[in-house]
Amino acid sequence: MSRICANLDEEVAAFRDRLLAGTTYPCVFLDATYCKARVGRRVLSQAVVVVAIEVAADWRREVLGFGVGETESQPFWTTFLRSLKARGLGGVKLVISDEHTGLIAAIGTVFAGACWQRCRVHFMRNVLLNVPKTTGPMVVSIIRTIFAQPGTEHVFAQFHELVRVLTRSHPRITDMLEQAKDDILALCGSPQQHWQQIWSTNPLERVNKEIKRRTDIVGTFPNPATLPRLAGHVLIEQHDEWDGANRRYSSEHPMKLLNATKKEATIPELAAA
Repeated sequence: MSRICANLDEEVAAFRDRLLAGTTYPCVFLDATYCKARVGRRVLSQAVVVVAIEVAADWRREVLGFGVGETESQPFWTTFLRSLKARGLGGVKLVISDEHTGLIAAIGTVFAGACWQRCRVHFMRNVLLNVPKTTGPMVVSIIRTIFAQPGTEHVFAQFHELVRVLTRSHPRITDMLEQAKDDILALCGSPQQHWQQIWSTNPLERVNKEIKRRTDIVGTFPNPATLPRLAGHVLIEQHDEWDGANRRYSSEHPMKLLNATKKEATIPELAAA
């Protein structure tokens, strides 16, 4: 059994530490799910960090890396993201994640110059926590109209109109929208054809669910070292599935637009600032 575990650990380590040089990764999705592991005499939640990326050359999805830690603190995220750069991660233009203080700070430190897109789905969940259950679906549906506009100018126009309309009935939601404006609308700096793919961390939802499905069978892991063994092989399977499917996450033409110059992809409001 020890030999089997050692072989499994070697496979996971080889996958986790593989070099990433030779291509660029314009969009990086970051997310984490929690599993329980025994540390000494205590049972603690351990964060399994998952990164899925879209390859610049052809937009095929790929599991870039993962790590395990007790908390999603800034030092943990910074160390993890630096390890990705050390392996050759480059060309990052946009990072999509939830609003986590430690993560956002780490992104600014490690991926200086890259834009951060706040996950729309997580933002909507935060909105639902601040409105009555009876009106929550209506408010969320109204906010979604911002992202259904035909272009950047229309997006910002609709945003300001909703802020005006909701100010009297839902002032707390208005404050949330205004504070999150630059973060949830960062996607406007990318080609519109990409918006649906980059406005949330949905590409990782299925991966996280599969990790949870497998780890829930175990329940509590005997120690943190055993967690990457199982989670790592789930990610290897997902990586191989995406690789074998030979399908792009987006078409080639929008990919070329993503690599256009800043002059060719300008956000009107930011340009006027």
